[in-house]
Amino acid sequence: MKTFMPKVDPGRRKWYVVDLDGVILGRAAVTVANKLRGKDKPIFTPHLDTGDHIVAINASGLQVTGKSKPAQMKYYRYTGYPSGLRETSLAKMMQKKPQEVFRLAVRRMLPKNRLGRKMFKKLHVYAAGEHPHQAQKPETLKLR
Repeated sequence: MKTFMPKVDPGRRKWYVVDLDGVILGRAAVTVANKLRGKDKPIFTPHLDTGDHIVAINASGLQVTGKSKPAQMKYYRYTGYPSGLRETSLAKMMQKKPQEVFRLAVRRMLPKNRLGRKMFKKLHVYAAGEHPHQAQKPETLKLR
């Protein structure tokens, strides 16, 4: 018996629109990461990119569980200079760049290699409700 190897056709990938208004950040990120990776399909193969495109809108409406989490959770970045470690709280990130909060949450759930970077390019996040991907005729994906 031969091993089944799926043929991945980039032209047959589906497009999904996810509305993030009022959704919990971690739960939405898990669902989107699994769709990007293709884990919901029967042809899922760990070393191939079998996932779909995701357009996430209304990232400014994301919710976080816990009262103190927005103040305690920190995002770090390094400027490249000595003593250049900068930190930003979740509350400030949600005010300035809410799409970056969701993008980072999903990125950290994908594989940390070339394949993960390729999967991450299929995620399109927008803070408001408008997006320029109407031509792809995306389907809506319901989140819990």
